[in-house]
Amino acid sequence: MKHLFTIFCLCGLLFVPILGVAKQIDVNTVDYPTGSQQGQIRFSLSQAAKHRQFILDKPLRLVIDLSNTRLSQPLKQPASNHPVFAKIRAGSKNATDLRVIVDLKTAAAIKDLSVAAESQNQQLLIHLANKAAVNTALVKSQNKIPKNPSPQPSAAKRKLITVAIDAGHGGNDPGAKGNNGTQEKDVTFAIAKKLAAQINAQTGMKAVLIRNADYYVDLRNRMNIARAAKADLFVSIHADAFKDVAVRGASVYTLSRGGASDEAAHWLAEKENSADLLGGVSLNDKEDDVAHVLLDLSQNATHEASFQVANEVLKSFADVSALHKDHVQKAEFAVLKSPDIPSILVETAFISNPLEEENLINERYQSKMSDAIFKGIYNYFKYTAPADNRMAEL
Repeated sequence: MKHLFTIFCLCGLLFVPILGVAKQIDVNTVDYPTGSQQGQIRFSLSQAAKHRQFILDKPLRLVIDLSNTRLSQPLKQPASNHPVFAKIRAGSKNATDLRVIVDLKTAAAIKDLSVAAESQNQQLLIHLANKAAVNTALVKSQNKIPKNPSPQPSAAKRKLITVAIDAGHGGNDPGAKGNNGTQEKDVTFAIAKKLAAQINAQTGMKAVLIRNADYYVDLRNRMNIARAAKADLFVSIHADAFKDVAVRGASVYTLSRGGASDEAAHWLAEKENSADLLGGVSLNDKEDDVAHVLLDLSQNATHEASFQVANEVLKSFADVSALHKDHVQKAEFAVLKSPDIPSILVETAFISNPLEEENLINERYQSKMSDAIFKGIYNYFKYTAPADNRMAEL
């Protein structure tokens, strides 16, 4: 839900007569000053943009987040022999913002930055310096000025990325059954537990199991449990079935546009009962047209994030399972309909296929499948985790 925070900062813009969203700011050019300023990177923007920047290790990289911003042209890469910058890339952080990632060749720290007008453009200049040199200078300056020690937040108190894991079916709903009697509810729970253990072992992340044993949870209540846990991602685990026993392979789904439209209608109809809905923003006190725009913004951002996670999970299946479809699928599964939590559904295999049924009850295969799902989730959050999250240190 954290990825929606910037979107809701735009709420004030919705109260204009045309109910429009502010025009996005363009990144026109990026260049790298030479000579004595080799640690600088300069962005030319169409107008001033809210921004933040920070350094991450393992691998070394500079991250710049620009609010309500887009690329007007491809980014210029640094020279291959540049002493500081290796490669630059960018992507949409949500529906409106831009995240730029610059791979670094050496440990560095942000020495200073400046914002200045340049002709019709706005210039953002970030100056990096050798990390050791900056730290040494900082220590020297601090030694000259006596200060009272101030407590720093411990790593344990920093925010954790929360992943809600939904083991499909349960209780009196066994789900699909294999020819040898294997029940979908059992294999999905086994994989879900393994995935939860991996997530809980990862710095900066924690898992919440939607069901902790063999019982049934109402489909809409599964979303409610994830929301109550303030989940950043919802992952539903299933095992497919088909009348043709030869059909096999894993698939990953996100919500279809049709499903999103139906869900939007539901939330708008029930907005009086939504005390805390979209990332902490309620629809209850909003006029219908404003509520509709807010909900649409939320769903668009959630849809984009869901697709990115799903694509990473799908790619991670390459060494584990055959793919039923080699691209992310879309469907109207009820558990994927949360408007503010990115959600994916993983069909781990076809339980109706004899070979895959054997795989699904094999603990080694279950571990490989949970490994692949975890790898996809990790790869997504590695570059999208907020700076105050412990995972961002990795």
